[in-house]
Amino acid sequence: MTTTAPPREAAPPTPPSRPSAGRRLLTRLLRWWRQLTAMRTALVLLFLLALAAIPGSLLPQRSLSQSKVTQYFTDHPTLAHWLDRLYLFDVFSSPWFAAIYLLLFISLIGCVLPRAVEHGRSLFQPPPPAPRHLHRLPENASLATPLAGPAALDVVEEELRVRRYRVVRREGRNGPEVSAEKGYLRETGNVLFHLSLLALLVGLAGGKLWGYEGSILVTEGQGFCNSFQQYDTYSAGPLVGSGDLSDLCVDLTDFEADYEENLTASSYTADITYGPAGDSGAASTTIGVNHPLRVDGDRVYVTGHGFSPAFDVTLPDGTAFTGLSTPFLPADTATMASQGVLKLPDLGAGNADQLGIEGFFAPTGVVQGGVLTSVDPRPLDPQVAIVVYSGYLGLDSGLPQSVYSLDQKQIDRDLLTRVGAANLRVGESTTLPDGTVVTFSGYSEYAALQLSHDPGQVYVLGAAIAVLVGLLGMLLVRRERVFARVGPAPEGGGMVLSIGSLTRGSAETGPRFAALSDDLRAALAARAPAGPPSPSDEETSPS
Repeated sequence: MTTTAPPREAAPPTPPSRPSAGRRLLTRLLRWWRQLTAMRTALVLLFLLALAAIPGSLLPQRSLSQSKVTQYFTDHPTLAHWLDRLYLFDVFSSPWFAAIYLLLFISLIGCVLPRAVEHGRSLFQPPPPAPRHLHRLPENASLATPLAGPAALDVVEEELRVRRYRVVRREGRNGPEVSAEKGYLRETGNVLFHLSLLALLVGLAGGKLWGYEGSILVTEGQGFCNSFQQYDTYSAGPLVGSGDLSDLCVDLTDFEADYEENLTASSYTADITYGPAGDSGAASTTIGVNHPLRVDGDRVYVTGHGFSPAFDVTLPDGTAFTGLSTPFLPADTATMASQGVLKLPDLGAGNADQLGIEGFFAPTGVVQGGVLTSVDPRPLDPQVAIVVYSGYLGLDSGLPQSVYSLDQKQIDRDLLTRVGAANLRVGESTTLPDGTVVTFSGYSEYAALQLSHDPGQVYVLGAAIAVLVGLLGMLLVRRERVFARVGPAPEGGGMVLSIGSLTRGSAETGPRFAALSDDLRAALAARAPAGPPSPSDEETSPS
């Protein structure tokens, strides 16, 4: 009696070893990189960038107008505090906007560069072999032909070359075949579009890093030099220092505003002289809203205008201050009614008090119920309503204050006292209780000028043009492939030319493929050998 040994149990499988920490970290980084460089991620980041720019359009920005930001804090003190903590008054220089910008930049680099390399390789590769089943392509046809296989393919190759296809003839698994392709510019346009978008972002970033701009109100007969200390408001990139500003000084010799019949301004023109500081041979030119001065990469624009009333102040001891003027800011652009203040901190020895003249200027003034208003933006009847304060202006307190208004805190603390008020025409005066005479001596116009320097402007323009060219290539060019193969007819009696087409970028491919099929059918018929003549066609000669 024989006994069989029990079967041996199989050894349990060895559990796979856990990868090392470095390998796991590398795997996660590669997965994160693939997600970041995906086209879907780039589109999401582009949408987020557009969404993040909305607060910069709705809320005042410090880089554009510090006064409007200050006014917003005055109107909404609690809300403005929280908005400022979120950098919503400095949107385009905020950390979260920069993070989205950099992520989009990295995503485009990782997405576009490999695609550009792959497209460069495909430009030098022949069209792919024909698929086995041509009848499964979106557009296909079978043409009967009495020609032999090579002769029929010669006809196909000739027709495709006339249509500017890149044609390759090869011996396939199912017999001789022709592969043709055209429309490489479609993918070239796609790559150009994305590379240009990347260059556009680089140009914008360069302009923000090395660019600067400043705004200033310049009264006729006055000027400014390109210096941060002279601008009313300015902004500069983080890589710009005061020594990097160009040597340029601009003087405003004359300003003129033209109005239409409906009293809207049709144009602003400013006659200026410009040149380096201390240059006696300054050049002259006229600039307008859409015609800035361009010199050495700087651009000087006219962004607005207004009026600067002039006053003469005569003290009781006979000391006279003449031609004191300051720009008044328009409160109503339709009538150019303007508000401003003239501050006189130094009235000479023995005068401890300071004067502040708060005024309302009307180019065409009308007094209604004792209140001065303006009915026309043109200076037809200039008048000014002034309120004179005497006391301490607080200019040496070290606290910042607007040059276009009095500090209300000084008035609330009785540091400034109202000592007079009057409505004046040009040449009229008012006398204060202490004997000081304030005379409205005239007015001058001023221009709001903005000097901008953007080194990335030319690159941004070139990139924008390239973006449009690439977009046109994507929309107008079709990527087409045509395949042809010749084989015996299933029922004998000749050959069958099978052709198929695959088109990318167009939904209407039927007419183009039908035209190609008709031309091939006509060419094959023209190349067909002539058969023997029939008896009825033979000519008979007389006996």
